[in-house]
Amino acid sequence: MIHQIFDTLNISLLVLIFTLFFLSLDSQRKWSNTYKTLSKTKAMNNNLIDYISKTEEFYISELESFKTYKKTKPKDLIYLKKIEKKKKSFFKKKLRSFIEGFSESQYQRGY
Repeated sequence: MIHQIFDTLNISLLVLIFTLFFLSLDSQRKWSNTYKTLSKTKAMNNNLIDYISKTEEFYISELESFKTYKKTKPKDLIYLKKIEKKKKSFFKKKLRSFIEGFSESQYQRGY
């Protein structure tokens, strides 16, 4: 009779241990998923902080540049005449590059 009681207690303890073991594995899995999500969120926040600081730095430099620049008026501007571009023909370009090739010895005869 005592052996049966000990056997029953041992079996019930084993069942309890295995049940708690599987419950702890499940909670560990849930915690791991939560930690992974929190790590991703932290990385995203760090990136946002970097972007915000760069934006603030840009705007501060822009505000400081307003103090250094002078407001201009139309009489302060210098107007230049538009220079016309000379169009070179395709044949002249090729002939010139061919002649330059001979003068720089790119096109050599023999060995």
